[in-house]
Amino acid sequence: MSTPAPSYGPEQLAMIERLERDVQRQLESKPNRLAHSLSVASTAEELAVIYGVDPYLARVAGILHDWSKALPKGEVVRRSVELGIDLGVDPWLVQPLLHGVIASKELPSLYPELPPEVFRAISLHTTGAADMEPLDMVLFVSDGIEPLRPASAGIEKVRSLVGSVSLEELYWESFVGGIVYVIDGGRYLYPGTIEVYNALALRRRGGAEVAGKN
Repeated sequence: MSTPAPSYGPEQLAMIERLERDVQRQLESKPNRLAHSLSVASTAEELAVIYGVDPYLARVAGILHDWSKALPKGEVVRRSVELGIDLGVDPWLVQPLLHGVIASKELPSLYPELPPEVFRAISLHTTGAADMEPLDMVLFVSDGIEPLRPASAGIEKVRSLVGSVSLEELYWESFVGGIVYVIDGGRYLYPGTIEVYNALALRRRGGAEVAGKN
């Protein structure tokens, strides 16, 4: 991707610099995760420009999206229980999905200047949803295709589609690619993922499966 750099006002630039400093401290012990977060932020900013989404919100969401990755695995589960997060299954089964939801509940008090849609995007960047807003989709896709991620057939396909398909189509390809990755690795597939997939598939077919029964 190569897009014109967006122009930000002084307050926005100051906020970006503050968030980058904060996430550097938060992820100091995880340099690879920090590099990933900053790469996602840049990728999200570029995608936002391409698809007409607010690039400032995309960038700050990218900076913060893995904030709770600083927590040890056991702490992630404990914190999710304390916060009342319930994905409908044993939290240990979905531990890799919890950090986004945790961050979305804890970050608003740290950064009340940021609008709710930033925290919503952070919440959904691991699970996805059938009703994703444009910012949600930008962050979700960026998390999967940022340039530091090792190339795979699925990732390369999504990267190749940027700018040539709709944001909804790009999100679909990224979401499906994530499912394939989980299945290929023999990992646990969160039941909510299946529900989202079916809802998206029906929408793409215009509800043909349901209409055909009427």
